Amino acid sequence: MTDSARAYQQENMLNTPLRSASDQDMKHRNTLRRELESRHISMIALGGTIGTGLIISSGTALVRGGPLGLCLGYAFVGLLCYLVMVALGEMSAYLPHKRGFAGYATRFVDPAFGFAVGWNYLMKYLIAPASNINAACIVMQYWTRSVPLETWTAIYITCILLINLLGVRTFGELEFWMSGLKILSLAGFILLGIVIDLGGNPLHDRIGFRYWRPPNGPMGDYLLQYVHDGHLATFLGFWSTLTTALFAYIGTELVGVTVGEAKNPKKNVPRAIKRTFVRIFVFYIGTVFVMGLIVPSTSKALFVANSSQTGAAASPIVVGITLVDIRSLNDVVNVIILIFTLSAANSDLYIASRTLHGLALEGKAHRVFAKTNWIGVPWTCLLSVTVFCSLAFLNIKTSSAVVFGYFVNLLSAYGALTWMAITYTHIRFMNALKAQGISRDTLPYKAPMQPFGSWFALVCIGIITIFKGFDAFIPFDARLFVTAYIPIPVFLLLWVGYKVYFRTSLLPPEKVDLVSGNSDEEERGRPETVQMKLRGSGL
Repeated sequence: MTDSARAYQQENMLNTPLRSASDQDMKHRNTLRRELESRHISMIALGGTIGTGLIISSGTALVRGGPLGLCLGYAFVGLLCYLVMVALGEMSAYLPHKRGFAGYATRFVDPAFGFAVGWNYLMKYLIAPASNINAACIVMQYWTRSVPLETWTAIYITCILLINLLGVRTFGELEFWMSGLKILSLAGFILLGIVIDLGGNPLHDRIGFRYWRPPNGPMGDYLLQYVHDGHLATFLGFWSTLTTALFAYIGTELVGVTVGEAKNPKKNVPRAIKRTFVRIFVFYIGTVFVMGLIVPSTSKALFVANSSQTGAAASPIVVGITLVDIRSLNDVVNVIILIFTLSAANSDLYIASRTLHGLALEGKAHRVFAKTNWIGVPWTCLLSVTVFCSLAFLNIKTSSAVVFGYFVNLLSAYGALTWMAITYTHIRFMNALKAQGISRDTLPYKAPMQPFGSWFALVCIGIITIFKGFDAFIPFDARLFVTAYIPIPVFLLLWVGYKVYFRTSLLPPEKVDLVSGNSDEEERGRPETVQMKLRGSGL
């Protein structure tokens, strides 16, 4: 780094409010343990991703988009997911730090942008555990409605809290086996669906592509009763699958949060990202394709996020095996779905606590959240984010399906903003490399299809985000509108408010710090540490 760049860096630190705990305090508090191996990281990403978006909300996408629309929507968003993942992989391998996406955004773009990204991602994961807990309650309604929903909710919250308190190694090992069960289960579902479709079922009914032809058809006709145009209704049906698919894929990016507790991150993180994406893409596309083969999109039993009252039986997998009179597997499938949702909630709570911890390390949250206990668990963060799991109690007075629809809207919006932030940060990272004469060929991991890939993902995700809440206007539904779009003004308010209040500026590419902390060691020499010495402690 040049002298001018170093001088700019120190000046920027002095004028940027990244105040945190004192350097002496941080020696005791910044003690996340690097105990996650490549297999743990891959499985944590799977555990946080393969859940309600694929197993339950895909029923909504099938009804609205039809079997072909469902496959196309998941395939297209899967491509965007791939572009986001490789962009994240390039930055994470080059700079494996403990501050997550907010750290990259702060370092490569602007402290105000990093503040907005960090709190946006935290808000997503304050809601996500409650969403998955609510989905687990939907599963339990398949067996019984006599036990109050608040009882199940309290039990699930207690379970995932205890698991996270046991330490990252225990958490990682448990998620490894639970996510392994997910992979085996999805493989079994895909194989079972193919067998059912080819006639290997109690009814000996060879289904083939019957449900892709009239009266069902390959595409849906969403909101036809309002738009009165078949072609427009077909397009709206396909477009709605993009939002559902976005909700389903969101979570793959949490690999970037595990970097701070990963062994040999420069090697293991890119490997984990490659494995995670391939597994997710194959299993997602394979699962939704089979769903479209064995379940008619006109089935009244399918789960629709804003109306269904049928519980977990509405999962396309359960509906499919029930239609061919295989009822003996219903309980088994629902147990597996329950594991899916609880595993996802477990991962969500982990990510929420680590995101808040990262914000505290940057001075963008109170220093009390920088504390960890003797086994490296940020316990203050964990207890604080667990409180938000109580959002799941909303299902007591409102239908679980309606609450699920609200969560889908909020989480897909928060997740889309995060993906856009990652791609934009990666574009700025590449600009900084170019401005400082560093070849991307020298990086530990070089993302393919760049810079076109990040630009393409940024634009496409932006368009989906802007138009994702179209059905809130047909007819107008204030609650759907708010949940679909409230994250956008909140993000802008955080970004602009921080920038105006602290007078931060966009970092020039030639002066971005690409040196400090770029080692496999414990980030010694990182600019945040230098800044702590300069600014002292206190918020």
